[in-house]
Amino acid sequence: MPKPKKILKIIGGVIIFFTLPTLLLFAFMYFKYNEDLPTGEQGLAADQLATKMLNSLNHDAYKTTDYIEFTFIKRHHFKWNKAKNSCEVYWKNVKVELDLIHHSNSNVYISEVNYEGVEKDDYIKKAVDLFNNDSFWLVAPYKVFDAGVERRLVKTEDNKEALLVTYTTGGSTPGDSFLWHFDEDGKPTSYQMWVDILPIDGLEASWSDWTTTDTGAELPAFHKLLAFGLEIEDVKTSPVTD
Repeated sequence: MPKPKKILKIIGGVIIFFTLPTLLLFAFMYFKYNEDLPTGEQGLAADQLATKMLNSLNHDAYKTTDYIEFTFIKRHHFKWNKAKNSCEVYWKNVKVELDLIHHSNSNVYISEVNYEGVEKDDYIKKAVDLFNNDSFWLVAPYKVFDAGVERRLVKTEDNKEALLVTYTTGGSTPGDSFLWHFDEDGKPTSYQMWVDILPIDGLEASWSDWTTTDTGAELPAFHKLLAFGLEIEDVKTSPVTD
């Protein structure tokens, strides 16, 4: 039977074997991709670039879109009624009828049975976080003039114009910043992220797989983030109804 000292040595070796490659990979990615948050100028030029982006995506059509349904990375499904500020959020066997203004008024169902247990608030909070994150990957460009948003014009290293957007309030992680990059028509092609949930600043995700919905609004179907793909499927939209 191995001695305790040898057992500890074996355990230590196993830990190093599995963690060292991970640490080395993180270090490589950090030094390759990490960037400081850029600086830019607030004002008319930044707002004009933001408006150009909205026009390229048919913002008027988005504004008259009342209902958006979509599935994010095959795990979370949403039925979002924009006009009523409500959204049905689904994952696993959970459904939350989410009141986007007054969260406490939301209803929770487990396996289609109304749930009023001690974890109700936890389910509601998770639904809020899922909605904030997943819907952002769908409609982020349309949020550049939301309350509490700061816009700055940034000149990139190749002398192109980019738009730095900072969310000072709202959402699940206020303070996050995104640097939008565009094609010649002002349509988004990607953004870089400075967000609390990512350990590396400045990571870039694509915004290039655009589809025109039934209401005419432009929404993405896929994002590429490093080697990962973020799929947005089953998108359905309908216009405002009286």
